[in-house]
Amino acid sequence: MILPDFKDFPRAGRVIGVDWGARRVGVAISDPSRQMVFVRPVILADDADDLIQKIVTLITDENVSGVVVGLPLRMDGTASDTTKNVRAFVNALAMRMDVPICMLDETLSSMSAQESMGRVRVRDIKQKLDSESARVILENALAIINRQ
Repeated sequence: MILPDFKDFPRAGRVIGVDWGARRVGVAISDPSRQMVFVRPVILADDADDLIQKIVTLITDENVSGVVVGLPLRMDGTASDTTKNVRAFVNALAMRMDVPICMLDETLSSMSAQESMGRVRVRDIKQKLDSESARVILENALAIINRQ
């Protein structure tokens, strides 16, 4: 089920953060207490169905109670073509599992993730940035949930 906000989001259990990308999907997962967030290797998929299956498997294997997906909006808050692709991904994911999903504006999450990575080689940035962005998205979501 897709939730409009975090008001009815589960208050306990692991949460997965997802940074959708056309080529790579970044993933981060919280511990059950939601005190720490761990990046996971990016997910590469052959097509949309393969991607959904890999994420559903990860959610099942990690016993996840909720999913947060970064929603890429323009700086003025309007939707882009990528926003439409992410919403389609979230709809397809929601049809394949029964775990609540929330979307969170991911504006500047990649910049924040890159800053937290410090000085690294360009090759390393490309390999790790997506999951670091998922970490930022998830940490932001957990902060919102904890404030409610």
